[in-house]
Amino acid sequence: MDPEQRLRQVSAALAESGATQETLVEALVALRELREEISGWEPELISAARAQGVSWAALAPALGVASRQAAERRYLRLKPSASGEATGEGRVRAQRDRRAGERAVATWARENSGSLRQLAGQVSAVGGLDSESAVRVRQALGDDDAAALLSPLAEANQQLQAGHQQLAAEVAAVTEHTARLRRDAIDSRRLVSE
Repeated sequence: MDPEQRLRQVSAALAESGATQETLVEALVALRELREEISGWEPELISAARAQGVSWAALAPALGVASRQAAERRYLRLKPSASGEATGEGRVRAQRDRRAGERAVATWARENSGSLRQLAGQVSAVGGLDSESAVRVRQALGDDDAAALLSPLAEANQQLQAGHQQLAAEVAAVTEHTARLRRDAIDSRRLVSE
């Protein structure tokens, strides 16, 4: 049954003054099914709006909430979890944890931009990297944000192991350090929010 038919069934049951028990129960089933279907539409519409560049601030009134933070929080509560959080609140917490970790890493990368760029330059100059990895490192070198170097360097590290152990060790140290920064930022955020 499509949503319009379910809605008509519910409306008819409410309008009928002497509706039978069976009609009322069927209307309740239709209402539950309609509610389940509609609840899946909201995160899809929000995702589509965000993909079109609609800001959280512009979405807030449409969602009946007062702020951009509340709009994003509502979306995170409603959308299915890709990372396994069981509750909407868990998804909100996980997203905020990820952001705190990424902010800490990005700040560190910007503060250490010169060293990261030097390391990336050395990595891009060595032979033995597959063309895709070499291109990614070179593209990241051209990015204004030094944090863009971290992922391509980590991906290239496996290939450096064979013939460039010292360089591989330096890249591994950066990768381990940024992982530690992420964990520490998440731990700090959780301590403050508890």
